[in-house]
Amino acid sequence: MKKYPIYNIQRFNCNSVNSDFYINTFKNHLVTYSFVEEPHRHDFYVLAFFTAGSGIHEVDFDKFTVQAGSVFVLQPGQMHHWSLSQDVDGYVVFYSKEMYNLYFGQKDIDSFPFYFSVHTKSEIVLSIEEIVSLEPLFKMMLDESLKNQTFKQDKILNLLDIIHIELARKYDALVVPEVHLYTTKIKQFAQLVEAKFIEQKAASFYADGLNISLKHLNRICNETLQKTTTQVITERIILEAKRMLMNKNLTINEVATKLGYDDYSYFVRLFKKNTLMTPKEFRLSKQ
Repeated sequence: MKKYPIYNIQRFNCNSVNSDFYINTFKNHLVTYSFVEEPHRHDFYVLAFFTAGSGIHEVDFDKFTVQAGSVFVLQPGQMHHWSLSQDVDGYVVFYSKEMYNLYFGQKDIDSFPFYFSVHTKSEIVLSIEEIVSLEPLFKMMLDESLKNQTFKQDKILNLLDIIHIELARKYDALVVPEVHLYTTKIKQFAQLVEAKFIEQKAASFYADGLNISLKHLNRICNETLQKTTTQVITERIILEAKRMLMNKNLTINEVATKLGYDDYSYFVRLFKKNTLMTPKEFRLSKQ
């Protein structure tokens, strides 16, 4: 029975500053670690920047077309794999939340808009001008990782931070066309859902936890995500169900129980309503 792996940075740390960081070109990365083309997860953050080639990148069951200028920002726990052309190139960067947050003190990696929720978009597509602007930063970061000079980690982390700032500006321009009054509250909601979605399914629980009315929380979700509060909670449950179903060692009944559903039939109905297939059909479709 196939179980999809969860990799840690130590698996890739051949040229890292420490065990919390890894950077490589795509060409070298895929030659050395060909197993990453199969479905898997990471327990760290992933930043992938494509400068050439094509292919398909599937992230948590959403498929994206890879092209020059494609950037993918992945959070720990997201399942992904890719099928890439032979001429693909670019950079791949792995790093831990602890490394970033400890270095920058008050600054939290989750403050970047593409990291604070599983509902955020994983893909950013850069223009030719933006590729030209960002690529030297990745190259400097790679070059620095291969040297042994003073302030090595400082330079790498500051380059990584500059890259994230530039990507955040691009992301906001693409995904959030204007600064929204609800940004802080939707982030708090997303964090609460992430922590409690297995134990708590009721929308009213999250409204109470945020000290606002359910009507107001629904308004926030509608205006920022174009979804109801219940839809946001349910989508997170369904995503975790899909991830668990990829592990053939778990029965469907065990998946339902782990997600907090004692009523197996209800779980199957919920899954089918949101995916148009039963859990069994979904599992078979991924074999």
